[in-house]
Amino acid sequence: MIRWAGFDLSAPRVMGILNVTPDSFSDGGRRATAETAVAAGRAMLNAGADILDIGGESTRPGAEPVAPDAERARILPVIQALAEVGAVISVDTRNATTMAAALATGARIVNDVSALAHDGDAARVVAEHGAPVVLMHMRGTPATMQYLADYEDVGAEVAAEISHRIVAAEIAGISRAAIALDPGIGFAKTGQQNIALLRSLSPLADLGFPLVVGVSRKGFIGTLSNEPVAARRLGGSIAGALFALTQGARVLRVHDVAETVQAVRVWQALA
Repeated sequence: MIRWAGFDLSAPRVMGILNVTPDSFSDGGRRATAETAVAAGRAMLNAGADILDIGGESTRPGAEPVAPDAERARILPVIQALAEVGAVISVDTRNATTMAAALATGARIVNDVSALAHDGDAARVVAEHGAPVVLMHMRGTPATMQYLADYEDVGAEVAAEISHRIVAAEIAGISRAAIALDPGIGFAKTGQQNIALLRSLSPLADLGFPLVVGVSRKGFIGTLSNEPVAARRLGGSIAGALFALTQGARVLRVHDVAETVQAVRVWQALA
């Protein structure tokens, strides 16, 4: 049995994306107030989300950083309200002060797109709280990553680069059992590299950690399906998510929780 963050991962888990931001690539502004975000989080829980991933800083390509105090002001009321109704919450942040405040407010998991590299205090905060953590592969920052997508073998290089972040996490005192990995689809990768990486997740899976994969509504799905509007990429997102499961993903990070939960249940029954 594979366990992570208190979950039995012998069955796939669904992580609902809850962006409390005005500028996220797909749903920016729709949940920019605490009231709308909490309502959306409750709806995701009712639809079957196992985890709510709450973030207050957009990390879309080209995004500018958000000050940690502004980030905390956006997300902490939402985390508190949803934790009070029993949600398992992941805080999507690169900032150690935000991690610490979120964990103190009711979040249980840290999801860092920089794999704890952005903030020198981040690994220490995660270790001190004993929190499960998602280490995601990215090169550069959201503002620069699109210029750093140079790979000869994207699957092997992603696995090799994230291995260094695993070592850094362990040196900081983070337990191996607390770590999950995210290949970072769409982060410092071109559309074709995203496809190649999804087809070659085995080097990453061979590292021995659960895989969290997020393909939901991403640009390469729009290119493959000729759909320029991110919110209209449901079918492609589900196809990508189910393919990721065949390649070893254990947690799916998605915008459309109800539809993904239904698709995963049918896929499980058939598979």
